[in-house]
Amino acid sequence: MAVAPTTSSYFEPWLQFKQPLVRQLAFCIASPNILQQIPNELEIRYPFHFHPSELWQKHFEAYLPRLKQLEQHPSELVEFLQKLKSTRLGLRFEMFMWFWLLDRPYHPYQLLGHSIQKIDGPRTVGELDFVLKNTESGEIEHWEVALKYYLAERDFKLPYWYGLNRSDTLARKLNHFTQKQFQFDEALGQQIQQRYCVLKGQLYLPIQRTRTLPNWVNPARRIGQWGHVIPSTNQGYYRLQRHEWICVQQQPTSTTAHWWTDGLYKKDSEESYYMYRQPRLVLPQTI
Repeated sequence: MAVAPTTSSYFEPWLQFKQPLVRQLAFCIASPNILQQIPNELEIRYPFHFHPSELWQKHFEAYLPRLKQLEQHPSELVEFLQKLKSTRLGLRFEMFMWFWLLDRPYHPYQLLGHSIQKIDGPRTVGELDFVLKNTESGEIEHWEVALKYYLAERDFKLPYWYGLNRSDTLARKLNHFTQKQFQFDEALGQQIQQRYCVLKGQLYLPIQRTRTLPNWVNPARRIGQWGHVIPSTNQGYYRLQRHEWICVQQQPTSTTAHWWTDGLYKKDSEESYYMYRQPRLVLPQTI
């Protein structure tokens, strides 16, 4: 069964903040996963779950006083993010999640470890993003976190969602979760009882869309558009800076786009996002 994306208002409370890092932190906590369930096409080896969207809304509401405090005095958050030397958005997202999990009074999780390597003799067999204890359920949980942007092609089935390059696909990422990342039964001397994938970001559909979405796409998360056609410049699209892919700054950071390159663009007057992709070169066949 397929479903059409919702046209109702989205829960996007991160837009109320002015400080760019606080906006990004709020997005990382409040935004729902881009998938609401595991696709049936995925071959499961090690099972895992997605948190329901309502839980992330609950976490945001509990953290709101802290976010308001950081809005006025962001130095602690700024200094924490300065530890990250990489420009990779996925690692930046992980840092925001780490900052939140370390803020113990605002959620029911006791963080037991972060970036835990599993070693087998001379070989590293894997790494766990977060291991924590849920103090409400009493269970030990393993979380893998990822920030991803995928655009749909062809019939929107699982193999045809592509990331920032053609080798980064949604199917490949989900397979990596279930075939490798969630393989461990214990960590830090604790038996793992629950496994969760925290997969946030945004999905994009072709401008000329004739199909409905698969039922595993989360309609609670905003859906963008993508294409090889440049929208008219009078529509007010501007190109987002790299960190703004997590959450745009309150004021536009560039002028209306006249030159277009691969990347993410936002409409100035509304929360409308467009992924421009240059057409792939098709080389002539040699006869």
